[in-house]
Amino acid sequence: MSASRLCVRAKKLVPRPQNQPLNRNALISSTRVANIGAFPAKPTGVLLYQHPYSSHASILPDHTRQNGPNHVPSNAYATVRELKKTLLFDLHLRHGAKMVPFGGYQMPVQYADQSVSASHFFTRTHSSLFDVGHMVQHRFNGPGATAFLQRITPAGLEKLEVNSSTLSAILWPETGGIVDDTIITKLGKDSFYVVTNAACRDKDLSYLGEQLKKWQEEGRPSVEHKVMEHWGLVALQGPLAETVLRQILVDPKKADLPTLLFGQCRWVDLKVYGGGVAKNILVSRGGYTGEDGFEISMPPQDTVEVTEALLNIPGPDRLPMVKLAGLGARDSLRLEAGLCLYGHDLNDSTTPVEGSLSWIIAKERRTETDIEKGAFYGAEVILKQLTPKSKGGAGVERRRIGLTVEGAPAREGAKILDADGKEVGEVTSGCPSPTLGKNIAMGYIKDGLHKVGTEVDVLVRGKPRKAVVTKMPFVPTKYWKGIPQDAVNHDSK
Repeated sequence: MSASRLCVRAKKLVPRPQNQPLNRNALISSTRVANIGAFPAKPTGVLLYQHPYSSHASILPDHTRQNGPNHVPSNAYATVRELKKTLLFDLHLRHGAKMVPFGGYQMPVQYADQSVSASHFFTRTHSSLFDVGHMVQHRFNGPGATAFLQRITPAGLEKLEVNSSTLSAILWPETGGIVDDTIITKLGKDSFYVVTNAACRDKDLSYLGEQLKKWQEEGRPSVEHKVMEHWGLVALQGPLAETVLRQILVDPKKADLPTLLFGQCRWVDLKVYGGGVAKNILVSRGGYTGEDGFEISMPPQDTVEVTEALLNIPGPDRLPMVKLAGLGARDSLRLEAGLCLYGHDLNDSTTPVEGSLSWIIAKERRTETDIEKGAFYGAEVILKQLTPKSKGGAGVERRRIGLTVEGAPAREGAKILDADGKEVGEVTSGCPSPTLGKNIAMGYIKDGLHKVGTEVDVLVRGKPRKAVVTKMPFVPTKYWKGIPQDAVNHDSK
């Protein structure tokens, strides 16, 4: 549902107390830390951490590396009491997590037993468990739920099968800009489970409140909206994810995981750590890494016990099949998979077409532009953009693309230059790819230069670096679609 810049100048991000020494070896911005592996063993000075969902940065004093951060900026500094904790906070500390401010929560960026890059590789080869309990989980029910969600998103929910999910975007009226990206799961007729980003929580809830009020004032069919406060959400990701999850299923035959395909969900009963059963747990097949995996939504009373059960499954020779992973690995994994991070690769002024997300616009929703007749917000702008200028449509001025970059890695904000040295775009995410051993990035480029193979330069630390527009995902995805994904990738070549 949303990165590291090692050479960030702190004075451009946050004020620093006078006479405070700055240790550049301890500068880290957001979660894209795969290129350094781990934090210094005995850090001094300050740790500067800028999370991907915010343009702000936090100054974390030395002692917070053991005890967690105690400052997060807004317009002024805030205390740790204003940062929320997921239900797994204590579990993270027991496992040696390095905690950082992220989306209004204290979240793990990595753990004591692994560097970020090692965690990245472990996810690709085994399986990792990510705490995503900071994400906002919603339920929408009632006779007007389908029509309401189809007003604020371009999803085709009427035709979506029950127990199936779709990636979508909540849109602004008139402009079609993306308020937030979201996953919508259809649980039944006019019944939906929706997940949105933690960092957009206040904006999203304000938006939804206003739109629901407007919907009611128009006399539309009723919609009940509930935020699932304090519910847990974990993502089990990697090639061993199904094997791991199967071990705690009460009835593996009934759950029948091989028939649960990417983008589908199922209610299951799970064994919990120490005995007992967690009943009616929603398991969805998908995730944010490009690997096969599951997202598990749980009520508060089951979250810790189910997580402990997953972590205590021994593998061959009693070696672990699953380990905890933090924001650092999550960010490099999602970038290799070509997945967007809201606040960086998407924002309020970006439309789905500009963001190379035209595919989220359902085919049956590509003609109507009148809201009163069931169009989605921004349809009048977005549907015209679907047709390129070369074919008589409005098209777009820029497009989201992938890049491979020579030399130093390109970070967010790096300018993209054409052959004449003219600025034609900007990087929005970038890091060294642990899997590929090369620098990858995502960004926006002038329409016409977005074709795969186009050679450009990226300005990194004042020097132009050769780069090539590259097809995404950078690393082939392994979503479970009923047949081994290696065969799918081979047939598609």
